[in-house]
Amino acid sequence: MKKPLNQTCYKFFSCLSNPTRIATIEMLLEKPMSVNEIAFKLGEEQSMISHNLKPLIECNFITSNREGKKRVYSINKETINNLLKIVKNHAEKYCPKSGKCIIKEN
Repeated sequence: MKKPLNQTCYKFFSCLSNPTRIATIEMLLEKPMSVNEIAFKLGEEQSMISHNLKPLIECNFITSNREGKKRVYSINKETINNLLKIVKNHAEKYCPKSGKCIIKEN
């Protein structure tokens, strides 16, 4: 049985609504990294980063590959690149003042 769209959208957007997860995605756009590299660059505890990687993996926004004893995380370029293009387009068109989206009244 398929999940209703509202459940799918909720999981999708709630996964991306966390600032640490967005920062992680931004870092992984540069290059694949281990959890320790991400934690160091963000100035956060490794356990907190690991906790935030799990939902990103579950939603397939990122993937992980084992390299020796460590896992290296990469973004799902097909999804993330297209998603970021949509966000950028929306922000440029509808959020011209300090990132605050403007809703036009009819």
